[in-house]
Amino acid sequence: MEQKDIDWIIRAHTEYPAKPSKGFRKWDEKTPYYMHPIWCASMIATETSLNERTRREGGRVLLYHDVLEDTTIGLPVWLPQREVSFIQDMTFEGGSKQEMEEIWGKTGEIKLYKLYDKTSNLLDGSWMDKEKWDSYATYTRKLSACVEGDYPGLNITRIAREIIRNK
Repeated sequence: MEQKDIDWIIRAHTEYPAKPSKGFRKWDEKTPYYMHPIWCASMIATETSLNERTRREGGRVLLYHDVLEDTTIGLPVWLPQREVSFIQDMTFEGGSKQEMEEIWGKTGEIKLYKLYDKTSNLLDGSWMDKEKWDSYATYTRKLSACVEGDYPGLNITRIAREIIRNK
């Protein structure tokens, strides 16, 4: 992840949101949306038990993971095709319901990256009603268990479980 990647994300979510509400986080409608992918990318970068390739690729994939769904700018041409494929695999046009059904057929890496995304959403999930929170928590709990099997001992699985447990 380089400065040009961070600049692209800030610009994409600030100047090219798919609709005005996509420029800000739902929980307060003030926090710039780009804080979410930056948080996700930063968190995977701190997972020193992951190999360097997964941390590097994962950081960029997480940084760009909402560009296709939430902006009109598209992905930059400098991204390697492998990362573009991962970003596309994280994109679900049918929303959360489709994602919760189809994620289980994705690679372990996609599930890992999705766990960072879902954990961030739970951190600022105060906007969710009880039904939405419960559905999200159940999904994230199952995703955590799956990721733990492939990538044991990660901070993100502990963080996700604590958020769910302490709600």
